[in-house]
Amino acid sequence: MKIIVTGSLGNISKPLTIALVQKGHTVTVISSKAEKQKDIEAIGAKAAIGSMQDADFLAETFKGADIVYAMETLGEGFFFNKNLDYMAAITNIGKNYKQAIHHSGVKKVIHLSSIGGHTDKGNGMLAFHHNVENILKELPDDVSIKTMRPVGFYYNMFAFIPTIKSQGIIVSNYGSDDKEPWVAPVDIASVIAEEMEKPFNGRTIRYIASDEVSPNEVATILGEAIGKPDVKWVVVSDEQALNGMIAAGMNPQIAKGLMEMNASRRGGVLYQDYERNKPTLGKTKLKDFAKDFAAAFNQ
Repeated sequence: MKIIVTGSLGNISKPLTIALVQKGHTVTVISSKAEKQKDIEAIGAKAAIGSMQDADFLAETFKGADIVYAMETLGEGFFFNKNLDYMAAITNIGKNYKQAIHHSGVKKVIHLSSIGGHTDKGNGMLAFHHNVENILKELPDDVSIKTMRPVGFYYNMFAFIPTIKSQGIIVSNYGSDDKEPWVAPVDIASVIAEEMEKPFNGRTIRYIASDEVSPNEVATILGEAIGKPDVKWVVVSDEQALNGMIAAGMNPQIAKGLMEMNASRRGGVLYQDYERNKPTLGKTKLKDFAKDFAAAFNQ
C-alpha cells in the first residue's frame, strides 16, 4: 500500500515508518525540516518536505495514498513559546488535515488522538484532541477513520529529572497509590502498523497502553533504576504547580492546560472512558523504560 506518515521521524513516526517499510509498503514521510530527508530515505521511505500548516501541500502529498496517518505537533520547544496560542494552532492543523483529506480523495485515515479525546471539559490541554477528532468527523461518511487514543507517554517522565536531582523528589499536583496507564511510543507504532493492515469500516476508536502503575510505584521504580531508592512522589497544590511551571518560563496558557490535565488524573476522571474501553497492554513495561530513564539521568 501507499501510506503517508506525518510527524517526521518522531518518537512514534520513526518506528512506525520502519515497520511499514519492512512490511513492503511504500511510505512517504512528511517533515518540515529539509535536513531530515536523508534520514527518511536511509530507512527506505520517501520524504515530503513541507508544513502541516499548508493545506495545499498536504492535499498534493496525500493524493493517491491508500492510508494517511495524521498526527498534530507544534515541534520542539513549543511549551516555552510565550507568543503561541497552542489551541488555535493545533485546531488549524486539524482543519488543514480535513481539507487535504477531502481534496485528495483519501478514504482511509488513522488519526493519533489521545487519552482525554472523548471530551472537551475538565481535561486541560488535552481538549485540543477532542476538537480535532470532531473536525475530522465532519469528513464525508465514505472516509473511514481509526482514532488512536494512547495514554501518557513514558518519555514525559524525563521532566522529573531536575527535581529528582535537586531535591530527590518527583513533584506534581496529583499522585496516589491508584494505578494509571502509561505507554511506550514503540508500542503505539506497533498498534498503528497493525491497524493499517486491518479492514477499515466507518469510525472506530482504540486506546493504547503499555503498563498500569501508580505515581508512588513510578517513584519507586525510577528511583531504584537510578540508584536512589528513597525518591518520593510529592503532591503540591494546583496553584503551586502552575506557578512553578510559569516560573520555569513556560507559556502561561500551556502551563494552565498542563496543570488542569494533571488535576483531571485525580480520582480517575481522565480515565473514565479508557476504563470502559480497556486495551490489551503492550510489551514495554515501566521497568523497561526505567533503563532509558537512568541513562538520561546519568548523562
